[in-house]
Amino acid sequence: MLDAGELRKGAAIELDGTIYQVLEYQHVKMQQRQPVVKLKLRDVSSGNVTERNFQSGDKVTPAFLEHRPVQYLYRDGDLYYFMDNESYEQTVLTSAQIGEAADYLKDGLDLEILTCKGNTVSVELPNSVELAVAETEPGFKGDRATAGTKAARLETGVTIQVPLFIIAGDTIKVNTRTGTYQEKAG
Repeated sequence: MLDAGELRKGAAIELDGTIYQVLEYQHVKMQQRQPVVKLKLRDVSSGNVTERNFQSGDKVTPAFLEHRPVQYLYRDGDLYYFMDNESYEQTVLTSAQIGEAADYLKDGLDLEILTCKGNTVSVELPNSVELAVAETEPGFKGDRATAGTKAARLETGVTIQVPLFIIAGDTIKVNTRTGTYQEKAG
């Protein structure tokens, strides 16, 4: 058993015979009462999202997640195709299963698929990915000295804040956990 206060985003738990993945986690301290853990959970089999509250001391059953190395191949509408690095079998996931990870998927990216009792839960991205800047406002001479930022649309379609000296065509490292710029690559 696991204390509800120890749960984090991405963890898998079993409630009432159903396996859920934690999408959002919030620890709320109430005045003169025990802290409350607010969770946004996704049902692994149906994809339905629900919210549940637990007292900080409540116990939940953790679900064991199996990690399988895969490579992202391509997207076809709402479906994402992956190839198992060991068996070369293809796995197809929906955008509901992928979630926000779709913002960082690039053809040929190596990552892991998380499964629990034969059901695919989600994908686990590397801590950072290198993506090309597709569109941003032009940089100006002297921008390296300031700490300002501007919006940049990346090759996957996601928009993040980047330093002023980044221009279209640059390749940058993006932190997949926070969705923030890390550094200019290569």
